[in-house]
Order: sequence, then C-alpha cells, then structure tokens
Amino acid sequence: MSVRDEPFTSVFAMALQGTPCRVVGLDGGPSDLPMGEWTREADADDLALLALCQGPTLDIGCGPGRMAAALARLGHAVLGIDVVPEAVEQTRRRGALAMLRDLYDDLPGEGRWHTALLADGNVGIGGDPVALLRRAGALLGPGGRVVVEVAAPGVALSTRWVSLETGEARSRPFLWSVLGVDDVHDVAAQAGLRVESCRSVGSGRRWAAVLQADR
Repeated sequence: MSVRDEPFTSVFAMALQGTPCRVVGLDGGPSDLPMGEWTREADADDLALLALCQGPTLDIGCGPGRMAAALARLGHAVLGIDVVPEAVEQTRRRGALAMLRDLYDDLPGEGRWHTALLADGNVGIGGDPVALLRRAGALLGPGGRVVVEVAAPGVALSTRWVSLETGEARSRPFLWSVLGVDDVHDVAAQAGLRVESCRSVGSGRRWAAVLQADR
C-alpha cells in the first residue's frame, strides 16, 4: 500500500483524531507520538509546571488544549495558538480560547503578555530555539516570563529533520529541535533572555525553565 505525502497539519490532525502516528527522524528510531499524554486532562505534573505561569498566558502550540484548559480553570486569562485547525477546535471544545495562528504572525496582545508557555517540547518548533525564544520574549510585557519545558540533564541540544507517519500518510519533513537543561542558559542568552530558574517540577520527571528578558 502506498503512503501519501501530506502537510504536517493534515497528519497531526489524523493523530489528534485517534489515528496511531509515529515520529521518524529523532534519535533512537521511529517512536509513537504520545497522543494519550497530550489529549488527557492535566495531571499533577502539568499543574506543577503551570504554577510557574503568572497572569495572562499565551500557550504556544497548544495542541488539543490540555494546558490551556487547565490554566483557564486556575483563573488565568489564556489564549492557545496552533497551526493545526483540529488542535484549535479541540482546545475550544475544552472551553479555552484558541486561535489558528503561527507564532510569527501578528498576535493579540503583543508586548503585553505576562507569560508565554512552551510545554510538551514545543521549544523545538521550527528547529531554531534561539529564534523561537526571541519571538516569545518579544510578546511579553515588562517583567513577563517565558515558561519552557526542557529535556532532562544529559540531553544535548540537537536539531533534525523529522516526519510524522501513519499507516496511510506521511508528513513532509520538518525541522525539530530538542533543548535540554544543559544548554538552556546559552540558548536563552542568545535570545536576549536570562534564566531565572531551571529545575524539575512535580514528581521530578519533567524539567522547566523560567526565562525573563534582559531589559
């Protein structure tokens, strides 16, 4: 059976709708996308990470809305953005605000957000963490912060061409980066940000850094 080449947005939408999907190109060979982790309700580790968010929060790459919905329940003004229409619809169905928008598009509230959130490895979007963090920092108001989930100590900064695959479709290759604790200070500095804190959260299996603008 031939496999169709599709845009990333189409293949990820299939995964969000329940089609088994794997990512190809990261270290260790093909691996299943952890869709169950992303589509469930927020757990204690998620809430520990979200406790780092302050005030109105922009959830960058909100996916199916687990984190945005939890922030809304905690009383935050929150907006999720994603480039996948299915992700935006699922976020809205959870009761959170969401827009179909790329991070580099014009966004509501630019220069006024208190927090920009990059959870679930979303610092890898676009394969350039420096550019991504610089853009996230530009969205903040004075005293704002970027809360970014990073990989554990010992995981080196890397960027690779990857693709998503189901049994029927394969996405066109796209760049994705992995940023860990060991490199976050250097990458943040290049983006004009400083690391306020970097530590494990919740049960200790996840790590998060809080970054602030050097201004």
